[in-house]
Amino acid sequence: MIAAALALGLLVGGVLGLVGAGGSIIAVPALVYGVGMSTHEAIPSALLVVGVSSIAAVIPRIRTGISWRIALLVGAAGIPAAWAGAAVGRLFNENVLLLAFAAIMIAAGIRMLSHTKETPSRNDLGKNNYLRNYLLKSLAVGLGIGFLTGLLGVGGGFLIVPALTIFLGLSMAQAVGTSLIIIVINSAAGFSAHATGFSPDWTPTLALAITAIIGSLAAGRVAHKLNNKYVRIAFASLVFTVAAIVVISTTIGIVN
Repeated sequence: MIAAALALGLLVGGVLGLVGAGGSIIAVPALVYGVGMSTHEAIPSALLVVGVSSIAAVIPRIRTGISWRIALLVGAAGIPAAWAGAAVGRLFNENVLLLAFAAIMIAAGIRMLSHTKETPSRNDLGKNNYLRNYLLKSLAVGLGIGFLTGLLGVGGGFLIVPALTIFLGLSMAQAVGTSLIIIVINSAAGFSAHATGFSPDWTPTLALAITAIIGSLAAGRVAHKLNNKYVRIAFASLVFTVAAIVVISTTIGIVN
């Protein structure tokens, strides 16, 4: 169990450090299938792991630029949404949550394979229109990602990064760093929503967290040297594979 947690932690951290997304997508199945936690245990544990490792992952990216205004606005909108998502998640059994998680994973893989274009800058839009669109889109992104964080334990980076580039006009480098800050805020909110009556299995959780931090720091330092196209293809392939495993395993469990 511990060996699996250590190895999977490197994978979770590596994904976060490379693309600023996808840590939770890997962490929840890793804790369920690799460590043996239930889904309701894995979700808050994954949020703890991903939140801590995202702090480490953002350190090498501070120099590339982070939009703190957007990060705080989107993150703040996600806090109440994360609490709402956690409340809704308690209404469903584990199989439903796992299948919903697999669907989100497939969407994440498709999203990472698609090309993202940046929106016009502030100079290309009227000031009032820009501010209105900026605020509304930031709040919409924050509410949507926050709800998914509370419901399924996903930090939402795979949705945040394209949203920041498509809707809010950030460069890819800025979007990745900003995404990691938002993931930290969302993960903290989601974990707090699940914290009541939750007692983590600290040994595998800490093992996963420690190696995730190491993996995220290492990956963050080499990310700029890698071809972004191939990183996205590798990430999408990994996500599709894990989604298939989740669907097959869950379906077998339901049938049996």
